[in-house]
Order: sequence, then C-alpha cells, then structure tokens
Amino acid sequence: MTATVVDDNVVVARAPRVSVARGYRFELVKLVSQWRIRLLVLACWIVPALFVAGVSRQSTLPADTLFGRWMHATGWAGPLVMLGFAGTWALPLLTSVVAGDVFASEDRLGTWRHLLVAVRSPRRIFAAKALASLTVILLLVAGLACSSTVGGIVAVGNQPLVGLDGHLLTPGDAAGKVLLAWACALAPTLALAAIGLLGSVALGRSPMGLLLPPVVALAMQVAQMLPLPVAVRLALPGYAFISWNGLFTSPAQTGPLLIGIVVSLVWAVLATGLAYLLFLRRDFTNSAYDGSGRRAITTGLLPLVGLLAVTVAVVAAATPSTGSGIEQDKVQRSVATAFAHLYRIQTEQLHRPAVTEAQLKATAACNKGDGQVAPQGAGNDWRCVVTWHLPGVTAAGTAIYQLDVASDGRFVADGDGPKEVNGYFLVRTPTGDAPNPLWQFDGNVELLDTSSKG
Repeated sequence: MTATVVDDNVVVARAPRVSVARGYRFELVKLVSQWRIRLLVLACWIVPALFVAGVSRQSTLPADTLFGRWMHATGWAGPLVMLGFAGTWALPLLTSVVAGDVFASEDRLGTWRHLLVAVRSPRRIFAAKALASLTVILLLVAGLACSSTVGGIVAVGNQPLVGLDGHLLTPGDAAGKVLLAWACALAPTLALAAIGLLGSVALGRSPMGLLLPPVVALAMQVAQMLPLPVAVRLALPGYAFISWNGLFTSPAQTGPLLIGIVVSLVWAVLATGLAYLLFLRRDFTNSAYDGSGRRAITTGLLPLVGLLAVTVAVVAAATPSTGSGIEQDKVQRSVATAFAHLYRIQTEQLHRPAVTEAQLKATAACNKGDGQVAPQGAGNDWRCVVTWHLPGVTAAGTAIYQLDVASDGRFVADGDGPKEVNGYFLVRTPTGDAPNPLWQFDGNVELLDTSSKG
C-alpha cells in the first residue's frame, strides 16, 4: 500500500499495481474453484481411459470411426479414436464452458466494478482471463490425450499400428504420430477458444456467447459434409481436426495439415484481438450491460467473415486444387497402395511366402456410378478392381472393392470378392483372432496435388 499527499491534511491510500502474473493466478484459482471445471478436469483425465479400455474389450468395434477397426490390435488406435470424437464434439464443448464463460460470468455476478477497482487495468484483466482459460483448456486436452493413450496401452498393449495406406507403423513411430496428431489439434482448439472469448465479451451474459464455439464447430462440420471446393475446406479453422489423418500415410500428407494449422492460428489471433478491442471499449458503469449487438457484428463478425473470404482466395491461388480434390487417379493410387501393404500383412498372418510391394505391382481401376458419371467427387458409388501379380504365377489376381468416399477424402473399402482374398474370415494375429485385413479397410485421398506421385 502506498500513500499520496493530496494537501497538507489529507492522505489518500492507493493500492499497488496488480501485475498480469498476479491477476493470472487469481483468475486461474477462480476457474478451478468452480465445480463444473473441476468435474471436467476429472472427467477428461479418467473417462477416456475407461472408454478406450472398455471398447477395446468389446466384440464389436466402432468400425465407422477412423482407426476404430484396429482397437483390438493395438493400444495406439484408442487415442486416435478419441481424437476424432474430441474434434467433433468434446473440444468445442470444453472451449465453450471455459473460454465462452470467462468474461460472461462477471456480467452475471455483477463483479466488474470490484475487479476493476482491484486491478485498475482492463488490459491486464483481459490478459489474465485469457491466459487462465488457455491454461485450463490445455489441461483438459492433455487429459484427453494422456488418459486415452494409457487406456489403450493397458487394455491392448504397445503393438504396431496400421496406417491409412495400409503400411505398418512400429510402436515407436505410432507413439510419435499420435502425439503429433494431438498437438496439431491444439491449433483449431485455440481458434474455437478465441471465438469463445469473443462471444463472451461481445454478448455479455447472453447464453449465445456460451454457445458460440459449438455452433461454429457444428457449422464447420456441416460445411465439410458438403461438396465444397478444396480451397473452402482448407480455409475453415476446424480443418486441422480432420487433416491430421495425413500423418498416417507414407509419405505423410502434410500439405493440408500445415495449411489447416496456419489458418486456425490466424483465426485464433484475429478473434482474440477482436475480443480485446471490444473489451477495452465496453461500458463497465452499466451493471445491466448485456452485450452490444451492433458492435458485435461490426467489430466481431464482419472481420471474421472477411478473413474467411481472404483465406479462401489465398488458398485457391496457392494450391492447384480448386475442385473437390477427389479424382480418379488419386483414388486408384490410394486403393492400390493400401491393398499392397495390407496384402503383405495378410500374407504374414496366413504364413505364406513373403512378398514385397514391388513384386505385387498392384494397380487399381476405379469408376463411379458404374461408369455413368464422371469419376470424381465424393460418393458411395465408387467401384475398384485391384490387380496384382505373385512371383512365379503367370495369371494375375483380381479383387473387387466397393468404396464409400467422403468429401474430406477419407474412404472405406469393402471387399466384394473373391471371398478367399477379401471376404470375411478370421486370421490369427499376435493379439488374437481378427478379421481378414483385406476385407474392409480405411484409406485417405489427398485433396491437394502437392504430394509425390510415386
């Protein structure tokens, strides 16, 4: 406490300046003292492990989820299944509860004047609240990643993981890529958190501020399901929730992932900056303040819409793919590569003579709609005939697959004969009996034309 002499008889006491570090500690304590935050932290560090361990022990696996069909085979599939779920549902809701409420809670409680008297700087208040919410969000994300990994490793074991092109990743490689995938998911999480901050500041005590992150995330998910050009998909801040799939191919499809991360970080910076400007301009003397709708649109919404338009233009100019990105030659190359890798795995499981991908010379001929439509774009009407050769065998082998290709490039190949090759039957693996690896498998078509054609 310092004293200031106003005249010869009056001495006014003035509180010392509150630093950002001290304000950060105060805001962090306020957050973690809330029962819902404590419950979320506890859930994120316990529930994923129980979920992954429980599902891995079930006879029926979530085969419609990426890497779900491998949860019996390796513990590294569990955290990837959890990452897919988190990017779709968990992380938008978590950012909503934490960042979307960090400013609005002061409006509901009517404590802004007390906080301003204590800190005496809106700038330091904003920095402290933003850093405190970021810390809690990182703690929640770390819990999801660590807990699901522990659950998978304990329940199934540290086994190799089959990538999205059928190649086998060693446990060490799988661990590194799983960690990197979760790290990449932090970028869109930060974007949603920044949007939550913006909604919390702009809309005050209105519940729409709390709902803004999940609403934005839902809108981006719907957009990813539509037949939009590649440039529009990559310009959405949530695309990095999907593009981590490219880490699990060889070579890695890093182009869309890097673009998605950069776009997410730009959105995070801009949304945080807009929230900061709105916070400095608000009227703290009005205890009934419930957000400024006009200012929220002009200072909050319009700049983000402008950023989306600029990002679409930049991505379209920087990348050669402006259509759907799903083309016949890409689908054929992806299917043939995955088949060759998985054929080697099947050969080893059936104790047959080893064969290499070079010896197989696998190729695929794919069409869409029985050749009645152009072979491009998403759809469940793709059909591929895979041809391969075995050493010492004159006749070539063929296998038929029905493909369901999603708009984001992920596809599911379903074996349609011959039964001895890609039909359903059990094979013995080190972790127990498992379905024939060539029966059904996941794959990924790179939407950009920047990867190696080899």
